[in-house]
Amino acid sequence: MARRILHPTDFSGASRAAFRKAIEMAKSSRAELLLVHVLSPIVPVAGEGYVSPKMYDEIAASTRAWAQKQLDNLLAQAKKARVRAKGFLLEGVAHEQIVRFAKSKRVDLVVMGTHGRTGLAKLFVGSVAARVVAAAPCPVLTVRGK
Repeated sequence: MARRILHPTDFSGASRAAFRKAIEMAKSSRAELLLVHVLSPIVPVAGEGYVSPKMYDEIAASTRAWAQKQLDNLLAQAKKARVRAKGFLLEGVAHEQIVRFAKSKRVDLVVMGTHGRTGLAKLFVGSVAARVVAAAPCPVLTVRGK
């Protein structure tokens, strides 16, 4: 029985499918559900012109506010389903932050979505789920999005 379930989300369709599974599993085992979204650092693209520090800060604040709103929506859905849940916004490289968080919170299970990319898309975009599976300190259930 899992006591603490982690659901990393990027708010995509694949993550929504995994969120539904995480809710179901948390409810059946009376586990606490930890929701995590990782904000990637904003990297200015060379050749696109100068981005002032003020503009950079505004973009970062806007991104953080949008992510927090999405996370709050998921927390409300969890509460409605009568599941204890907490939300966290992290910053950095997604798979590294997810694994670090899972270790620090002594998570029993990670339930995350996968986009199911193959070929060149997988090579260039990479798979956060595959990297989490490889490094996580606990079992990882991947749910294929639609």
